[in-house]
Amino acid sequence: MSYTQLAIAAVICAVVFDLLVAKTHLLARKLFWTSYAIVIVFQLLTNWWLTSRNIVMYDPAVITGVRIASAPIEDLLFGFALVLGVLSNWIRLGALEKRR
Repeated sequence: MSYTQLAIAAVICAVVFDLLVAKTHLLARKLFWTSYAIVIVFQLLTNWWLTSRNIVMYDPAVITGVRIASAPIEDLLFGFALVLGVLSNWIRLGALEKRR
């Protein structure tokens, strides 16, 4: 499986977790998108710094080659999946704790 395929799978898993497992529906909340807009700025800055200085390098054979601020689009997909998955689980676990 390529890095691109893994990134897409991660996004699908995070979306399914948000909507069907945790049922937090963060994707429908303006607050989530506002938070993500803040996170992505710092993700782009960090990825730009790491990739433009060749601290992190990617095999062109396993990525699409599409880059934003020097970072492969796959990194942005993984970052999105991570943020969505963690926040969905955080809210889910918080709700479970309140029920106890």
